Amino acid sequence: MPPAKKRTRSYDPGKTRAAVLAQFAHVREAVAGLAPDALERPTRLAGWTVYDLAAHVARAVDVVARNLAEPAPAPGRPAITLPDWPFATATGAASTPDTRPDLAELYADVAARTARLLPDAEDTRLVRTVLGTMTLADYLVTRTVELCVHTDDLNDAVPGLDIPYDRQALAACTRLLADALAVKAPGGSVEVRIPPYAVVQCVEGPKHTRGTPPNVVETDPLTWLRLAAGRRAWADERDGGRVSASGERADLSALLPVLSR
Repeated sequence: MPPAKKRTRSYDPGKTRAAVLAQFAHVREAVAGLAPDALERPTRLAGWTVYDLAAHVARAVDVVARNLAEPAPAPGRPAITLPDWPFATATGAASTPDTRPDLAELYADVAARTARLLPDAEDTRLVRTVLGTMTLADYLVTRTVELCVHTDDLNDAVPGLDIPYDRQALAACTRLLADALAVKAPGGSVEVRIPPYAVVQCVEGPKHTRGTPPNVVETDPLTWLRLAAGRRAWADERDGGRVSASGERADLSALLPVLSR
């Protein structure tokens, strides 16, 4: 359970919408070119094939449009806000459905519904999720995490697939997962740098105020995504040179992952 203290960050709703649509288009294009045998390859998600993962990505975006097609929940405070979301995802973790629709048709249907319903929806509109109500603007930020984390899963499963990352989608994903770390371990003794997208301070202890911080962790966005989502181990990434960690408190192994699935 995360601490009560929350750190908030603002996101540009227009950029977030564009990022979700762009990353979804990248995945759709890549999935359309996969051969049947590639779709049956295993992924690093236990029990999930590439087909299962690709279908999940489409449904993770489709939930936005399906929400917008229903009457909005009664006005009020959202049940889930962005700082809560990463810690609640285990509750809403998806399973693979029994049906296997054609992926091209599934992606086309999702794209059409989203294009029809999303443009006129208000950012402050509440939407229902399995975790509780959220504002549309916040929920779309969570979709960048779904899309970017699973883009990396698909790239890992299919050699040479190399789905690109929309810059704004990767930025929003990186920032939300970095802020989740700061919520999980509030404090100011460690500075975590994920250039060019995020810098957060976390972990209880002496607070850094000026000059070079005594405890610094630095890594790139994709390595951070993999650590925060539990796809890679801290020691492996540090020993492999993909994470730089200096200072006696700069060991985040006990705090990772921050995404609860």
